[in-house]
Amino acid sequence: MYEKLIKGFKQPSLFILYILEKKYFAIIPDFFFLKIKFFLKVKKKINIAKPKTFNEKLQWLKLYDRNPDYTKMVDKYEVRDYIKEKIGEEYLIPLLGVWDKFDDIDFSKLPDQFVLKTTHDSGGVWICKDKNNIDLNKLKKEITKHLKRNYYWGCREWPYKNVKPRIIAEKFMVDESGIEMMDYKFLCFNGDVKCSFVCLNRKSKNGLNVDFFDLNWNPLPFERHYKRSNQIIPKPFNYKKMIEISERLSINIPFIRIDFYEINLKLYIGELTFYPGSGYEEFTPEEYDYILGSWLSLPIKENYK
Repeated sequence: MYEKLIKGFKQPSLFILYILEKKYFAIIPDFFFLKIKFFLKVKKKINIAKPKTFNEKLQWLKLYDRNPDYTKMVDKYEVRDYIKEKIGEEYLIPLLGVWDKFDDIDFSKLPDQFVLKTTHDSGGVWICKDKNNIDLNKLKKEITKHLKRNYYWGCREWPYKNVKPRIIAEKFMVDESGIEMMDYKFLCFNGDVKCSFVCLNRKSKNGLNVDFFDLNWNPLPFERHYKRSNQIIPKPFNYKKMIEISERLSINIPFIRIDFYEINLKLYIGELTFYPGSGYEEFTPEEYDYILGSWLSLPIKENYK
């Protein structure tokens, strides 16, 4: 917190963003909150009435596209039933347990390697590669902090507002490299996959890379916040199946991102995401913010605020 305050004094916009995300600013209606945050993050005014860019349209969807099913789809525990019903449980990473609070976890019953996740937010993931080396006090403090957090207030992503905070443990998965699983993410616009991207090099010296591809697995000439890797990335074995599943899961949804892992030629669903980067990540070149925006047809909304 001290470091955030120092940065805030040097960059006032960061300080405003920091306090704006606190729950005591819940009195600010979503419409005005998103306009303020968009201006501070993107450095531009947002056109909510007539959104054109991808980032603008994601903010519109936060405000007006409030399908009750979305709450289940972002809940890392409840979404398992949704996926099982839609495409089958063989695409689920094996579940080891679910708990309401940290003290309920019996670590003696967990394997030496596993992954803990909080079900109601983004970023609440802890990878355990050796159970004997866990600092339980530190882990409890971190997880308890996440359990007390309502992710909705920071970005006004409506689906997260009423998700029940819980902890799940999943099987620790590795692919044939035994090092890092590639994360394949498919962008679905009104039920059609338009492009995909791969996340890699998360643990490298220079940090995460993101490489975008068209439907023929040709690299696309743009970046979104993260630098491309400039590596040759082979097309996944189950690429066509990934597209097929993504389109089945995205029927009647204006926009959703479907994430996959491919482990020993078998597919697993990572997560479902409605607002990548919460709609604040810049495109380079900027024209691709408009190109992806043109792919997203918004539902009819007669009365704007």
